[in-house]
Amino acid sequence: MRAWLFSHSKENPMINSATFWDNVADKYAASPISDKDAYQYTLDRTRSYLRASDHVLELGSGTGSTALLLAGSVDTYVATDISPKMLEIGQRNAQEQGIGNVEFVATDAGDAASEGAAYDAVLALNLLHLVPDLPAALANAHAMLKPGGHFISKTICLPEHGFPLKFHAMRTALPIMRLLGKAPPVFFYRIDELEEAVQKAGFEIIETGNHPAQPPSRYIVARKL
Repeated sequence: MRAWLFSHSKENPMINSATFWDNVADKYAASPISDKDAYQYTLDRTRSYLRASDHVLELGSGTGSTALLLAGSVDTYVATDISPKMLEIGQRNAQEQGIGNVEFVATDAGDAASEGAAYDAVLALNLLHLVPDLPAALANAHAMLKPGGHFISKTICLPEHGFPLKFHAMRTALPIMRLLGKAPPVFFYRIDELEEAVQKAGFEIIETGNHPAQPPSRYIVARKL
């Protein structure tokens, strides 16, 4: 699979990413949502696939802001991330809000899969462009789902028609920021490449959309075959 990769480091990307996200956790938690309408729309669409009896796993949950908003719609919710600092913030927010059905676990997607738990839904929101091995990440998500379970993801992708100035600026800045330790490894895929990878992992795609449209953040809902 071809992807645009903005990383020059030969070190372990998971270790690098964990350190990076730990360092920016407080700033990340305080940052406002860039497109509230797009976020709310995909939040509502995701909630529509969840049931009160569901056991949900979120990969790359960050500070757990989405987890805490969705927790009331399900039975149990496991929020995982490679950054312990991010999860500390999420745990604190859960306690302050009186939300008791969210478990915060510091792990990567591979370790979560090795535990063999079966979930009704696995979420990877704003994560897949940050994982170094997309096919492996999708295979792990597939393995953790019950038959017929849903894999729901949202991933920034390459623009389909031309490159807006904002994307050009980001594309130019990322390698420099990466070398300075100011950005994690980032991988960009075309939308068709991403969806092909999801299907090859054993999923049937049942809903898609770009939210926001530019640069496209591809929302995909897929069912485990």
